[in-house]
Amino acid sequence: MSQHFQHDVLIIGSGAAGLTLALTLPHHLRIAVLSKGELSNGSTFRAQGGVAAVLDDTDTVESHVEDTLIAGAGLCRAEAVRFTVEHSREAIQWLIEQGVPFTREDPTARDDGGFAFHLTREGGHSHRRIIHAADATGAAIFKTLLAQARERPNIELLEQHVAIDLITESKLGLPGKRCLGAYVLNRQSGEVDTYSARFTTLACGGAAKVYLYTSNPDSACGDGIAMAWRAGCRVGNLEFNQFHPTCLYHPQAKSFLITEALRGEGGLLKLPNGERFMPRFDSRAELAPRDIVARAIDHEMKRLGIDCVYLDISHKPADFIRTHFPTVYERCLDFGIDITREPIPVVPAAHYTCGGVVVDSHGRTDIPGLYAIGETSFTGLHGANRMASNSLLECFVYARSAALDILRQMADAGLPNDLPSWDASQVTDSDEDVIIAHNWDELRRFMWDYVGIVRTSKRLQRAQHRVRLLLGEIDEFYSNYKVSRDLIELRNLAQVADLMIRSAMQRHESRGLHYTLDYPDMLPEARDTILVPPTYAG
Repeated sequence: MSQHFQHDVLIIGSGAAGLTLALTLPHHLRIAVLSKGELSNGSTFRAQGGVAAVLDDTDTVESHVEDTLIAGAGLCRAEAVRFTVEHSREAIQWLIEQGVPFTREDPTARDDGGFAFHLTREGGHSHRRIIHAADATGAAIFKTLLAQARERPNIELLEQHVAIDLITESKLGLPGKRCLGAYVLNRQSGEVDTYSARFTTLACGGAAKVYLYTSNPDSACGDGIAMAWRAGCRVGNLEFNQFHPTCLYHPQAKSFLITEALRGEGGLLKLPNGERFMPRFDSRAELAPRDIVARAIDHEMKRLGIDCVYLDISHKPADFIRTHFPTVYERCLDFGIDITREPIPVVPAAHYTCGGVVVDSHGRTDIPGLYAIGETSFTGLHGANRMASNSLLECFVYARSAALDILRQMADAGLPNDLPSWDASQVTDSDEDVIIAHNWDELRRFMWDYVGIVRTSKRLQRAQHRVRLLLGEIDEFYSNYKVSRDLIELRNLAQVADLMIRSAMQRHESRGLHYTLDYPDMLPEARDTILVPPTYAG
């Protein structure tokens, strides 16, 4: 039997952005945090590098802003960059207060009241400004925030709950556009429950699972972007999908990312014969922004017909490597690779969705009562290429800003009542789930082949033709059979794939992460690609 639940704030997603929002809101509000799998299944837990912030006396806000603008290839929104960077130090201070065990400059020293944490440098940054917890920063942050959330009786942490679609006044035929909550599949009961809330926040992560090879977990299906689009929200810059240059290449290694910080600490990219190649592509060599490094690797792999290139840090002292990169060291050792003695085989893989749901500085979407934060959102911070470690910072800054905005409006927001239950009267159990598996595989393969690191207009046209056929098949299946996690994710992936392709087809230039052989030059004027849904009311 389906149920109806009421909360002050419904947060869809349990990563850095979602947990930060939940913990920043006051204790008297009733908050639900949904995770479609286990709470730790998102991208936050896997993040290795760290959080970019202006923390050192030799660094400045202006320098961090300038580095971000340069990496963004002229497409960053300057006001979003400045807003994020100016709030970076207070976000880090909040994390320290929560108890995040960032790596200290001298692990044996006691805190003397000064800033005693180790900072590293990553691609695109002109200063050491990455605060980290060894090479497992995301896990350290997630575990700390989750422990804090478990101590808060007003926060419900709900695993195995898959959001299907948002409930809005316009969808119900009511006057207004306000978001009233969401329909949610409880995977344990098999029922679709109704969650009503004064405010709903999409903190669902990105959509890198749309590609065949990705560093992301299986949950990165663009759920928040797809739900927001169907509800009537604009989306922006979805053609910019960052491919992480260095994922471990091994038949038994599933999507293991080799942190950017390894190159920041002196790691060198080499061909199978031991020759370095990055100096031929950029004066910054291995410290060039990720899009340049990924394209260089892709170029060399295609030029030579090789399966991978190699990332070598074995020239550094073994103790330094084991101390600074314990996670990478141990994981590679599991596959018989000793990174203190030999190079790491690596390939690029889809990593980060730079576009998303259009929001303002408080995370507000086009629909009243609906927010989007973290990788789900398009704030304008990343422009045409995300600079390393700015993404976690964006999660904390915008989650905290959204919390303040929600609190300001809480007294005027009524709790939605009498929402209709999910109607499953016209559907049956599926006996053809093979269709879901086949379509899932086909979608991710043609996105990798046609909408990958290097694109052409012809490839994009092929991808658009294929995705529209798939959308028709998926819609028919969705209309006739009971929902499952696999079907919900496939529906969302196909929707986001279509939006990515449409965005890429509209950009007649090469800029940042969008590189097309048909338009290799960058236009003099930088413009965002904003897609407007048919249900958008302005």
